[in-house]
Amino acid sequence: MKPVWKILRSRAISGAAVVVAFGALTGCNTNPAKDKPKAEVAEAVVPAAPAAAPASAAKYAFSQEGSKLEWVGAKVSAKHDGGFRTFSGTIELPEGNPEKGSVSVEIDTASVFSDTEKLTGHLKSPDFFDVEKYPKARFTSTSIRPGGDNGATHTVTGNLELHGVTKSISFPAKIRVDADQVAVDAEFGINRKDFGIVYPGMPDDLIRDDVLIRLEVRAKRSST
Repeated sequence: MKPVWKILRSRAISGAAVVVAFGALTGCNTNPAKDKPKAEVAEAVVPAAPAAAPASAAKYAFSQEGSKLEWVGAKVSAKHDGGFRTFSGTIELPEGNPEKGSVSVEIDTASVFSDTEKLTGHLKSPDFFDVEKYPKARFTSTSIRPGGDNGATHTVTGNLELHGVTKSISFPAKIRVDADQVAVDAEFGINRKDFGIVYPGMPDDLIRDDVLIRLEVRAKRSST
């Protein structure tokens, strides 16, 4: 029996095919978001004029201290972990009720990081987040309803502004309200191309469209 390398050479398999085969054999050719709930994406919702928050509405503030905003992306040959280091947000809960509440988040896109320095630099370029042109990403909820996929306590819907594109997204989340803190945990897939991030990657090492998002928010009750 011929050695594998001789078979590959004799058949003149292209570099692209070798990378794809290697990815499949090693498990790198997987989609991190494959078995996770996928965010529903639609046209941005025009929110109704906000009503004055009742005096009983509690306000909670969060930032990168104690919270995480992470992602996992993949191409044929590998996957990469990363996230954003600088972000802030508020959660407002009238009567302590998430279904009556709202959340808003602002992200500094230049704070993006990954598991390799070279990739981090590329992510800041016009091929991906184009941080000079689009320095901020924002999310503002439009509804929070009970129930959701994979044991979620709620489904959060809101407008996500990213890379100059604003879309409405809905995703499942686990929300827990304590006396002085609100905890929000979510894990879902989202298609980067819905937000105009369409860089394909190298022809022999294409980038997956779906990106896994991981949110871990710990918002502390504000005294004001």
